Amino acid sequence: MKRLLTILILAALLGFAAFKAGVWWLTDQRMSEARQALGGNGVLERGEIGSGVEGRLVLSGASWQDFELTQPLFIKRAEFDAGSPVALLRALVDPSDLPPSWSLQAEGLELVLEATMFRNWVTADGTGGSEAASLFDLPCAPDPRQRLGSGDLLRMGITRLTGELIVHQSPYRLHVELNSANTGSLELSWPDARVNLASPGTALISSDQPLEVTFRDGGLMRRVAAYCAREAGVEPVQWAGRALSTFEAGLQSRGWHASEQLQALYRQWLLEGGEIKVTVQPGSDTLGIPVRSGDEPADGTVAWALEYNGAMVPDIFLRKAEPVVAEIPEETPALLVPQENPEVVSWHTEDIEQAAQWIGRKVRVSLTNSNVVDGRLASVTEKKMEIAREVAGGEVAYPIAVRAITEFEVWRRGQTR
Repeated sequence: MKRLLTILILAALLGFAAFKAGVWWLTDQRMSEARQALGGNGVLERGEIGSGVEGRLVLSGASWQDFELTQPLFIKRAEFDAGSPVALLRALVDPSDLPPSWSLQAEGLELVLEATMFRNWVTADGTGGSEAASLFDLPCAPDPRQRLGSGDLLRMGITRLTGELIVHQSPYRLHVELNSANTGSLELSWPDARVNLASPGTALISSDQPLEVTFRDGGLMRRVAAYCAREAGVEPVQWAGRALSTFEAGLQSRGWHASEQLQALYRQWLLEGGEIKVTVQPGSDTLGIPVRSGDEPADGTVAWALEYNGAMVPDIFLRKAEPVVAEIPEETPALLVPQENPEVVSWHTEDIEQAAQWIGRKVRVSLTNSNVVDGRLASVTEKKMEIAREVAGGEVAYPIAVRAITEFEVWRRGQTR
């Protein structure tokens, strides 16, 4: 009996070692194939490989460097759960042979932002005049050609994008979640859809069922509206009107016109953000938004099923229209539009009533007694602000009465005249 028990223990240890070694080798082979397949677009680093006998595969410290971007996407930990060790081995031997149910969770996703995220050769030629106007470009300067970019996100205090990705495949549905710490979340639920790792693009045609989409902005749009309105020198409502005009121009270039309710919804979302739930048809040119003729009345019988902050929004549809190509002026008078140089950092005078937006940033205030105080803006109230200064290896916050301030400046990147 003792000898039998010893043999069983040794067999179990050898089986465990063989399983771990087999998973490591097969994963290394599949990742090498993926690296070669993606070699024309970027560099994939697999990181360290781990596994569990319950059917889990873990990659730690992986990354993806797209050739068009200046910064890589880091993946702290990615876990693939096949449900059983046999299913995991079969999936590694043949990536098209996935089990009916599996899940993938990627944690610690991180993309560090820079003022210029795209390589020079990507943006050198710009866009051709034959391309349709963009729908969701947000103007963020007096110059209508200057759109919200990574440099603006940096000046808003968003220095990196972080989050996690969850993919769950069942026999009846594909569910995807992308959660971010500072830019909201996106959920996709697609009945009858399936992912094939050997040919990921086939997932887009694997189901003819509508795709359920839930988007939450996480408070980002309020920050964007306040920032871009300030940069453009207008009120947030006026800025939202400009962004809506861009949206309408993009639709008109495609031969559509938004209903009044769709325009009102877009304007409201630009200013307040919130949660949007909608059903999308991936194979449709309009993503499932109903299209009416130009003179067809809005009687509520044809509309997109859309919820905004938990309430259904009626009369969301498009109307047919003649395509119109929007012409953007080639030049803007230099005297009216200061040039943006994100590489230049200097003092910029700001409205003291908007000082709360600069908490945590380096500021400088001039006082009525001719003194000047600079440091980190720690807090702001209606009557006073606190500026923290480093002394003896620590920080001391100095309270300053707002009425004693004659000029409020922020040390930031921005416009140079």
